[in-house]
Amino acid sequence: MIVLIERKNDPEGWALPGGFVDTGESLEEAVIREIKEETNLDVELIRQFHSYSSPSRDARGHTVSTVFLARTHSKAAKAGDDAKNIGLYHQMNLPEKIAFDHREILEDYFFSRY
Repeated sequence: MIVLIERKNDPEGWALPGGFVDTGESLEEAVIREIKEETNLDVELIRQFHSYSSPSRDARGHTVSTVFLARTHSKAAKAGDDAKNIGLYHQMNLPEKIAFDHREILEDYFFSRY
């Protein structure tokens, strides 16, 4: 199962939990913090999956996303921070409106492209 958040802010749609790295923070620390803030889940990182860097991936400006695979044993998921809803999805029931290039990221994951 994949955890997605419905965004409170533009661009609208569902997205993988994430955000920006704070000064002095590692990528791994940022992932764990952002997931906790947006989903209330404590996660264990499995491995880095892939980085996405197309200048057109975010209309707000050029951003790079490094995606991690993670797991949780927590059942206390709830939307927080800049998430208005949270949902569990699998390959066959993804929401129609997915923000940024996150549909491409999910397809890469489901079809083992990396």
